[in-house]
Amino acid sequence: MSQSSSSQVPQIKSRLGAILRATSGNFLEQFDFFLFGFYAQDIAKAFFPAQNETAALLNAYGVFWLGALMRPVGAIVLGSYIDRIGRRQGLIVTLALMALGTVVIAFCPSYASIGIAATIIVLIGRLIQGFSAGVELGGVSVYLSEIATPGNRGFYTSFQSSSQQVAIFVAAVIGFVLREAIPGDTFLDAIGGGVAKWRIPFFIGCLIIPVIFMLRRSLEETPAFLAMKKHPTPSEVFASALENWRIVILGMMIAVLTTTTFYFITVYAPGFGKELHLSASGTLLVTLLVAVTNFIWNPVGGALSDRIGRKPVLIAIASLSFVTAYPALSWLSHEPTLGKLLAVQMMFSFYFGVYSGTMLGCLVEIVPAHVRTTCFSIAFALAAGIFGTSTPFVATKLIAMTGQDKASPAYWLMFGAVLGIIAALIVYRGGQTIEQRETVAA
Repeated sequence: MSQSSSSQVPQIKSRLGAILRATSGNFLEQFDFFLFGFYAQDIAKAFFPAQNETAALLNAYGVFWLGALMRPVGAIVLGSYIDRIGRRQGLIVTLALMALGTVVIAFCPSYASIGIAATIIVLIGRLIQGFSAGVELGGVSVYLSEIATPGNRGFYTSFQSSSQQVAIFVAAVIGFVLREAIPGDTFLDAIGGGVAKWRIPFFIGCLIIPVIFMLRRSLEETPAFLAMKKHPTPSEVFASALENWRIVILGMMIAVLTTTTFYFITVYAPGFGKELHLSASGTLLVTLLVAVTNFIWNPVGGALSDRIGRKPVLIAIASLSFVTAYPALSWLSHEPTLGKLLAVQMMFSFYFGVYSGTMLGCLVEIVPAHVRTTCFSIAFALAAGIFGTSTPFVATKLIAMTGQDKASPAYWLMFGAVLGIIAALIVYRGGQTIEQRETVAA
């Protein structure tokens, strides 16, 4: 795609302000996703009754996963829309869809009230959220990469992931305060007006929506998009995405370790804490600290990869994860304590943050510029939809299948690490990315 001189298009007035406006939608998405995972046992009882608690929990995690499988569909449909219409307008549309899914889950009556209709409604809400999330992360990452200053693309794009950690921190604080302030063994206990306690954080999420809309509406279009003389039609976007299927698959493989590790240390953390018979409040405090360290390590990883390159960081962290995942979880599961949980989660937080901050810059750089949002979003959506969001379900299933081996979820993380190493070696073969090699060959 040919571009005009950057001096002929408006420039971003405040990069800090643009980062805050762009990442605000990420906050809402991850706030709701974390709540769904943290209150999965309560949501399972409310909407997915079964013969035993494990079956109900698997049903809830299954619906969580089904919603994520809509991500690739959203990546294709909404990704082509953003590549054609613009980053700003597209991010407003994705926010509207995400907000709709949040409201549906927050206000849906329980199974006890309306029967199977409750299960269907919650599933629809998750499908809407998954459709929106398919391009939200990719759209924000591309936006940040296009407003980045020279030589700092990794650092800028890392704030897409960092914004999610703020959401987890806020959700964890709210959950901890509610658990401490309102007595009771389960959040299904009713308080004033018959409102189940687990719904309160979701209601708070609904109150946040208008504020985020105000931020997104004032978002400026990126100079890179405005400089494009021609924007691809949907058919051109689809055709180009198909032509670049190999890059998309490799991008997905690189992103798998990010998504599986992230959902393990955040969304699945409460369930894992229960498997280890640790206190819910203590597990929540550990998750809160993980959100803080995730926030710190993401920009560190992005900045480090800007200085020494994406390849060495990706391979080093993936290798460390492969070697240490099972020993660490074995040590934790043998006489588990909150101190051990904190130590292991801090290790995985370091892996996730540094790898994620690097991976985002990598994905932006290896996909074609004119269909950047679509190809990035498809790659990340496949990683998150097939692998990342299935982590709670797979981890629960692995523990059951291995005769209650609490360290068995490590196999899932190790699988993600292997995929990342293989893909990074292929993408950066000879010190150049696939796109760079093909450009030189042309």
